[in-house]
Amino acid sequence: MKVVIIGAGAAGLATGWRLRQAGAKVTVLERTQPALGATWAAAGMIAVAGEMGAAQTPEAEFGQHSSALWPDFAKELEAASGHRIGYRKSGALMVARTAADSAAFAAWSGVERLDAAQARAKEPMLAGDIAGALWAPEEAQVDSRALGVALADAFVRAGGRLNLNEAAVRFDIRDGRVAALHSPFRRYEADAFILAAGAWSGGIGGLPPDALPPVRPIKGEMIAVAPPAGAAIPQHVVWGNEVYLVPRADRLLIGATVADTGFDTSVTDAAADWLSTRAIGLMPALARWEVVERWAGLRPGTPDGAPILGATCIAGLFAATGQYRNGILFAPALAENMSRLVLEQAAAIPAFDPRRFS
Repeated sequence: MKVVIIGAGAAGLATGWRLRQAGAKVTVLERTQPALGATWAAAGMIAVAGEMGAAQTPEAEFGQHSSALWPDFAKELEAASGHRIGYRKSGALMVARTAADSAAFAAWSGVERLDAAQARAKEPMLAGDIAGALWAPEEAQVDSRALGVALADAFVRAGGRLNLNEAAVRFDIRDGRVAALHSPFRRYEADAFILAAGAWSGGIGGLPPDALPPVRPIKGEMIAVAPPAGAAIPQHVVWGNEVYLVPRADRLLIGATVADTGFDTSVTDAAADWLSTRAIGLMPALARWEVVERWAGLRPGTPDGAPILGATCIAGLFAATGQYRNGILFAPALAENMSRLVLEQAAAIPAFDPRRFS
């Protein structure tokens, strides 16, 4: 089978890798460089509890399944690519600043409830006035920038073709089926085409409106801070006060804002100040840390907040987009799911079926 994938982010590369392992002939087209969009900008959290809380939804079930896949996926990817990706189960604290915050945690299951002293024992930098926390030991993280490099190399080493700086421009549709895809340089024919271009997935020409994934870019700004001499970096992911803190070897990532401002990836002083203020509210000592990086990314949002995974109303055209804040978390399960959809004609998860918007 011949497959063309549009987009070399985590979704496109992981799916291409799995399809190539299954024997498909796969070409990935990327408008810029591999994994430089939402994958590069992400904090890399594998966070079912942090992102979905006590929700009992198809997204939460999919996230739990994908989280369980991650340990073996990470080992396999590192072996296949020759790159370390920094996967580790660091656990996460969901911090309650007030008694009202604590009450909101009452419905959560599968987590340990901590009082303020117990929470500060895990993370001594936490503010003295917190009300308590939830502890989720299975939460994990990965270096998303290293992940993008590893996925690209694993895909190419497996025999996939990765065409960079080549945008998908227009589909040719004949008799309700994709006949070809055009880039500025050539015409591609294939048995299946997969739209996995993140926030840009809805911008390919030649498709009728009901076949275009209704994704829109949702901007998120982040900052990274480095400790002063002698200060220790937190050991766990910390959520609270409307932000999250993600420890790395030499810095702490702080995210993230949410803004519906189109395809704008500029960074703003207002966002950096808001993130800093919120983080200092959780850990007052961060007031003495230095901001060493600021960046923004575009998440692919959907009208109902659920991803878009499966066959579209055009024969031969599939979509793998709309993961919003969960692109890293969903990557192993998404690749598994899309491979089965394309190669085995498996049924889509109803809540994620692209045709639900038609």
